[in-house]
Amino acid sequence: MPQLNFPLPQRVTPLNQRDREDLPTGGWIEFEDFPVTIDITAPLLHSLFVDHWQQVGVGHMVDGSVLELELNQPPKICRLYDGYLTVVTEGWHLHLCLEPHRGGPDQRTPSELSQRRLVSRGALYRRFNAKGQPRSWGIQFWNGAGVKMMNLFLPNPFVGENEDLLPENRPNLDRLKLYEQLRCIYVLGEADLPYRENPLKRPFISVCRSSRCNGQRDWQPVHQAVTEAVEAAGLDIDVISSGCLEVCKMGPIVFYSGDGRSEEMAQSTWYSRVTPEVAQQIVTEHLGEGCKVRSHLYPPIRPSGKAPV
Repeated sequence: MPQLNFPLPQRVTPLNQRDREDLPTGGWIEFEDFPVTIDITAPLLHSLFVDHWQQVGVGHMVDGSVLELELNQPPKICRLYDGYLTVVTEGWHLHLCLEPHRGGPDQRTPSELSQRRLVSRGALYRRFNAKGQPRSWGIQFWNGAGVKMMNLFLPNPFVGENEDLLPENRPNLDRLKLYEQLRCIYVLGEADLPYRENPLKRPFISVCRSSRCNGQRDWQPVHQAVTEAVEAAGLDIDVISSGCLEVCKMGPIVFYSGDGRSEEMAQSTWYSRVTPEVAQQIVTEHLGEGCKVRSHLYPPIRPSGKAPV
């Protein structure tokens, strides 16, 4: 049976990097950087969206506009696919590139574009007013071109539960606990990471349910066959269904995430034209024994023994 665990370091090695951005209206933003390898961003973001979803806002801030979204319940999906973290709520979803995006099984994404999309920097921040008083707290990400990407808003001690402003001299300092906890773990490296294994590297097998993919073919019997085979084999692997898996018109499509062990060895597997019988074979031979079912691989194997790139 293939090895499926992805252990994490116990603690973050601090970058000891602090930066200041002066604001044209007075005041400044203080940034304290943390490493942005997948071993650090995965536990950070998974814990925020899964364990602290009530306390986190998601948004973008640029001159002239601010977008801020809240979670009203735990996300339905918090998962990594082809480099992108996807978080799905009842009303909206987000994508954030945490590993190089290959562009699906055909690897259509140019290397330069892949690097530009990738998170290259992350920092906890505090925004100070012109009097030098901190007034907001959060997390900022930058892409490979140095452009600010998505940011996460953390609880503000000057804002009440109903978004009402509290009296200036009566902040709720308990609302700073999450920021302080994150700083201790990810910036200072003084506390352990919240997981022993990478939560976004937990293997999963997915069946495409997209109507674009040979819509006349029913994906549900394939999903049922995968579910039953995984349960019968006693494998600790999530079985899910998903939207388009980027192999259109060749369904049903099955994707398995558990082959790659690092960015350099990212070898997730797509299967095309899967029947319930082939699904059983995939679970038994690939997931159970580590031997891929070559006759249904996508891209298909050439006579030379290599899949086309």
